[in-house]
Amino acid sequence: METTDNKDNTCCPLVDVQNWDDIIHDWESKHFIKSRVRTFLYMPLNFGKVITELDKKIRGAGAICQDSLCLSDHTSRWNMNIYLAVDKEISGADNVSLSGSYYSKVYEGPFSKTAEWCRDYREAASRRALNTGKMYMWYTTCPACAKKYGKNYVVIISKIE
Repeated sequence: METTDNKDNTCCPLVDVQNWDDIIHDWESKHFIKSRVRTFLYMPLNFGKVITELDKKIRGAGAICQDSLCLSDHTSRWNMNIYLAVDKEISGADNVSLSGSYYSKVYEGPFSKTAEWCRDYREAASRRALNTGKMYMWYTTCPACAKKYGKNYVVIISKIE
């Protein structure tokens, strides 16, 4: 995963919200590697460790993490699957590909607004006459970078059915 090593110690690139807000993306076998994160009441416990392990696999394969895109699928209050976008299959990783049209919308603010964002997302999709499936959350920055940027962007993405 490409990170930013600069004087202000940000590790997460700032997402260009224009590329993700109220946009439909057409993916054809978009490559991801999948892993699992432990959570406590939906709050990640070992996210950093899991990302570091995935980053080692990506770098070892000479691959690139695309757009720093990391989709989170909260499967319960106790764990979530994460899908890290890569430019090719990675040997020794759980490779997954996603195809189809996906609708994305950007939100900004504290995570406590997640339920509100999800309601708004469903309403926005409905206004566009889109039938969406499972929602993935993309937490675009770590808490430290969100604080430094002064923005905490979260993108909700789901497949259009």
